[in-house]
Amino acid sequence: MNKNTLRIAFLSIAALLAIKVNAQEEDRDDKWDGKFEQLGQLLPTPNVYRASDGAPGHEYWQQQADYNIKVRLDDEKQTITGSQTVTYHNNSPQPLTYLWIQLDQNKRAPGSDNETTKEFGIGNSRILNVKSMAFNMNLFSTEGGIHITELTDTNGKDLPYTINKTMMRIDLPKPLKTGETFSFKTSWWYNINDRFDDFGRSGYEYFPEDGNYVYTIAQFYPRLAVYDDYEGWQNKQFLGDGEFALTFGDYEVEITVPDDHILAATGELQNEKEVLSKKHFNEFQKAKKSYDKPHIIITQEDAVKNEAKKSTKYQTWKYKAENVRDFAFASSRKFIWDAQSVKLNGKEVLAMSLYPKEGNPLWEQESTKAVVNTLHTYSKYTVDYPYPVATSVHAASIGMEYPMICFNFGRPNPDGTFTDATKYGMIGVIIHEVGHNFFPMIINSDERQWAWMDEGLNSYLEYRTQKEQYENFPFRRGPATTIVNYMKGRPDRIRPIMTNPEQVRQLGPNAYGKPAAALNILRETIMKPELFDKALKTYSERWAFKHPKPADFFRTMEDASAVDLDWFWRGWFYGTDYVDISIDRVDWLQTGDTPTPVDTKKEIEQELKFAKNPEIFTLADSPERMGEFLEPMNDNDYREMMKDKHFYDVTFSNIGGLVMPILLEFEFVDGSTEYKEVPVEIWREDEHQVRKLFFFDKQVKSITVDPKLETADVDTTNNTFPRKIEESEFEKFKARLKG
Repeated sequence: MNKNTLRIAFLSIAALLAIKVNAQEEDRDDKWDGKFEQLGQLLPTPNVYRASDGAPGHEYWQQQADYNIKVRLDDEKQTITGSQTVTYHNNSPQPLTYLWIQLDQNKRAPGSDNETTKEFGIGNSRILNVKSMAFNMNLFSTEGGIHITELTDTNGKDLPYTINKTMMRIDLPKPLKTGETFSFKTSWWYNINDRFDDFGRSGYEYFPEDGNYVYTIAQFYPRLAVYDDYEGWQNKQFLGDGEFALTFGDYEVEITVPDDHILAATGELQNEKEVLSKKHFNEFQKAKKSYDKPHIIITQEDAVKNEAKKSTKYQTWKYKAENVRDFAFASSRKFIWDAQSVKLNGKEVLAMSLYPKEGNPLWEQESTKAVVNTLHTYSKYTVDYPYPVATSVHAASIGMEYPMICFNFGRPNPDGTFTDATKYGMIGVIIHEVGHNFFPMIINSDERQWAWMDEGLNSYLEYRTQKEQYENFPFRRGPATTIVNYMKGRPDRIRPIMTNPEQVRQLGPNAYGKPAAALNILRETIMKPELFDKALKTYSERWAFKHPKPADFFRTMEDASAVDLDWFWRGWFYGTDYVDISIDRVDWLQTGDTPTPVDTKKEIEQELKFAKNPEIFTLADSPERMGEFLEPMNDNDYREMMKDKHFYDVTFSNIGGLVMPILLEFEFVDGSTEYKEVPVEIWREDEHQVRKLFFFDKQVKSITVDPKLETADVDTTNNTFPRKIEESEFEKFKARLKG
């Protein structure tokens, strides 16, 4: 059969299907929302600092802040007292006349914006915030806020400064020019908060059974704010939900604690022989060579003996950390300690866990194992973990991350038993917080402005770690199905992913769950794993130890894959539409094998057999128009090619507004199935309704949209044709009562 004959045959079918087009067009919604338009003006204009392909520009620069810190933890009064010398490097093209410093502890100061802006009351959209009410009524025993006791240059001369809530401005003696450095000294103290009082990111936990504390300490020193090419100083107030924007630098830190405490911190311990007993020093050396499983350095028996008596003497632990954006530490006489060495492309990293006996046996079994699994998986998809250690510390309150160290919850019952929910919850939070070493501790995004750039990317890789390193892990985030309930929720409670975290009504789904699901959909359905993985790795390598912005991520993902994703960013990140694709109509056209010539209108009508099914419409509405489109065709050629073919003209509508590829499974009457994917571009001319012709050698029994639940479609009742009758919620309720 020649190509011309083949073309004519299919034109004949197309002509028949076109009969109903005019009638349907009258019912279609012609509203155009520009869903396929390029992001254009929504993204900042590329320049010499940030290139159009998403890479750092040829004149990219960033600042540096180096710290020499001495800090003392008072185990009797629960206070932190410290002093530091900071050297600030101005690598920007602008002279600076002042520096902005973050005083995050002032979030807890009386009258802070964090507390005075909270709403109270009981209603549909607000709940009673008991903790905040107690704070404002001065019911907490500890007054929060940092107290600056000294601020001078290196010669001891006072520097003028102004404290504006959680920010402090230091006025410089003279403009700090490009390439110059300025050093200053500051001293301070503050009361350590009880993490259970205010769900703090750091603080202490008190154990009344033995009268001891576990301290997980962060945001404990005045820290330089970020000054960059994008917006100058990032000096947005710290209200609680928007986390941190920080500058890379080198740290030398001395931490003085009771001499029976065990301490872990950002960086490498410099004086291990001085602060560890001979026994624990030797076990520490063994742990550095333990590659197959964690080696216990301080046993539970050791920790129980240690917590039974309190020393009044103090000793100093010394740490160094290079090219990190922050510093944190944990200290307690209650700690059990284990460690395992991890090999990553020829480099060895020490994975460690510290936890009180209240964390066992769960922590001994799972914590360091989770650290190891995280380092392997994240390094595969982003960059090799560059730091010498990665530490997981047990804390009963919320999980929180810092360079090389993180605080994680998950505690067994007092008798040591635990449920699967507790176990997997703990593993999940450890993976998540250790994973934050990559986003944002290495790929250093601005958490205060763009929560999704660390939480969303991290939650996606957390899912990949759980999927690849554990069997039957109960995923909270990542798969498309995990975000459906949020996306079909009340529209007034949903904000775009690109919203600042302080303005988001549901931060967990918005900054963690939806971006993670979107990225997983992007990998598995839109781009496919090979392209997505390469693009994500390119982004990670480009922006490791730099300050990326959203446009840098969007542009790099497209540049490294040759996939135009502006429609995806526009819909998933800038909008609040949801996925709901419906099969509205199916027209079935079956050809017969009657050996009559097909060159007239009448003969075509005789040739075609239209199905008479009340759920399936046919194309016999206007047969008189068919001849307008047809050309004569050889009878034998036509019969041979079209014999027993089944054509299905399917009409889809986009109810949710979020354009997505149409994923289809066709089930045939013989029980077999066939899977087809229609690219998202099918919606480019009409964002609300489209038609697509499919043809097969056998009869279709049913058609299903998104059969594998890959796209977060919020209503699966309209995904099948013929429609399936689903049991109502009331019927399900009655069945449960009977059961």
